[in-house]
Amino acid sequence: MAGVTREQVVERLKTVTGPDFESDIVALGLVSDIFIADGKVFFSITVPAERAQELESLRAAAERVVKEIPGVEGALVTLTAEKKGGRTSDDAPAPRPSAPQRPTIVQRSAPTGAVPPPRPQTPVKPGIPGVGAIIAVASGKGGVGKSTTAVNLALGLKANGLKVGILDADIYGPSMPRLLGIHGRPETVSGRILKPMENYGLKVMSIGFLVEEETPMIWRGPMVMSALTQMLREVEWGELDVLVVDMPPGTGDAQLTMAQQVPLAGAVIVSTPQDLALIDARKGLNMFRKVDVPVLGIVENMSYFIAPDTGTRYDIFGHGGAKKEAERLGVPFLGEVPLHMQIREMSDAGTPVTVSEPDGVHAKVYRDIAAKAWQGVETARATQTKAAPAIVFE
Repeated sequence: MAGVTREQVVERLKTVTGPDFESDIVALGLVSDIFIADGKVFFSITVPAERAQELESLRAAAERVVKEIPGVEGALVTLTAEKKGGRTSDDAPAPRPSAPQRPTIVQRSAPTGAVPPPRPQTPVKPGIPGVGAIIAVASGKGGVGKSTTAVNLALGLKANGLKVGILDADIYGPSMPRLLGIHGRPETVSGRILKPMENYGLKVMSIGFLVEEETPMIWRGPMVMSALTQMLREVEWGELDVLVVDMPPGTGDAQLTMAQQVPLAGAVIVSTPQDLALIDARKGLNMFRKVDVPVLGIVENMSYFIAPDTGTRYDIFGHGGAKKEAERLGVPFLGEVPLHMQIREMSDAGTPVTVSEPDGVHAKVYRDIAAKAWQGVETARATQTKAAPAIVFE
């Protein structure tokens, strides 16, 4: 990065102070590791959780002074709140009112006069304006074809008549720019809101649009979550029926926080038939269940291989493992995707098989998977609506 150094950024940030801070944000140790790539500067500022909204002007001031540095093309500055002593200020119990009203929770389906015992209410997670549903595509481990599945699932949903967007939530290994053949940088609206990139009728956002493909993202957890939050909530998605989120592999902090903070309509788990992959897939499935996210089903990727010269089927990674696992765990089995050269070649070329060969057998497999997943979303919605309790204060 010609002419722009971490030291320059730090010097500029020393001029930024909060409304009641004793010193600048650098001296107080509030600035995270500073990451510079392709003319863009990334960092976060740690503030008390309860003051995040109040200190938005602090974030804006830090972003402004960094953008004024010659050679800086843009800056991604976010506010984060780290836990102290195992508890954040958001975790602190709220003071109890002196004379609380006691709610009686009555299921609408219950007969008149019957009052079932109260159940704890799940906190409402703020949705994304204009987005009807959010589907997470996840895997317990990397290397199972999760991103290729996510892209073709999104395109399958679109082919089935829905308005679709896709968010690449894999900060450390973004793949949407290559898989969808998209180049360039997203534009901004009013200096901060990002306009998603588009191709094949999908609206797309990825950290890969902001940095070069070979640039490593050496970030700790708070920066990752801040970047994901910004790409979710500070993007002009418009009106979408569904937003597909290509989750990072595994069951770490990023996946858990996303599941807890975003109103996911459901999750699709991608696995291969082999036992080791299924063990990890089971972990991912259990994670979503623990945070009350419906599991829409399991996709068995690289399920089998058909030899092009003889037509013989080879079960390279075993046979039927994901289907048996789905039956054992009581979740839908969404389908088998074969291991085929065409799927790999089309993905590498940025022309996914669902759009490059829309009438082909592989595109049909993905469309069928998309239809089953969307049916799961609608079923979950209907169940939640039917079971919604009426809360009456007495």
